[in-house]
Amino acid sequence: MWNELRNRFLPIFGTLEKGALRAALVLAVTVSLLQGCGALVVGGVAAGASVAHERRDSLTVLEDEHTEHSAAQLLIDNPDINQHSRIAITSYNHLVLLTGQAETQAISDRFADKVARLPRVRKVINEVTIGPLASFARESEDALITSRVKIALTEIDIPGFDTTRVKVVTEEGTVYLMGLVYSREGDEAAEKARYVPGVTKVIKVFEYIEP
Repeated sequence: MWNELRNRFLPIFGTLEKGALRAALVLAVTVSLLQGCGALVVGGVAAGASVAHERRDSLTVLEDEHTEHSAAQLLIDNPDINQHSRIAITSYNHLVLLTGQAETQAISDRFADKVARLPRVRKVINEVTIGPLASFARESEDALITSRVKIALTEIDIPGFDTTRVKVVTEEGTVYLMGLVYSREGDEAAEKARYVPGVTKVIKVFEYIEP
């Protein structure tokens, strides 16, 4: 939960000159979401407890955390990119997904190249779209869709399936699903996500494991 919030809002805090009011609004929503994190965790499982269900080893989990932090810092350190984009970073098993918007393809490509050079990054999947940056209202709607998808995943009836193993990222109604899953788990997760209100498209970014 915190990673998703940090990736989305850290670059904004690093460039407050873009608008103090916007930053204040973001801070208020961040605090609100953090206070409600417990309610958003699928099945009432606390974040600490979910680690026990990880298919990544503990070192990989830490490295993914570090990658997300380092990539977010890259945005702050490169205002020529940050001031002309709104990019979120999600790292899972050393696979990095970039979502959001950039004003030009060159800006998007330049940031993706920088992220690809970070230690431990195996591959960058650049899903950043080119065009106007998403509004604050759109960001809030996407956050709600993400929560709804996580709830929908609890309806999957597969023995041993754990919803905490699926990372959900939503951008302008498009839902990206990440994680280490069996083929059937990935298919069922995508199917559940497709019928969530507000979802316009589902993209599987899963890595599949053998039974």
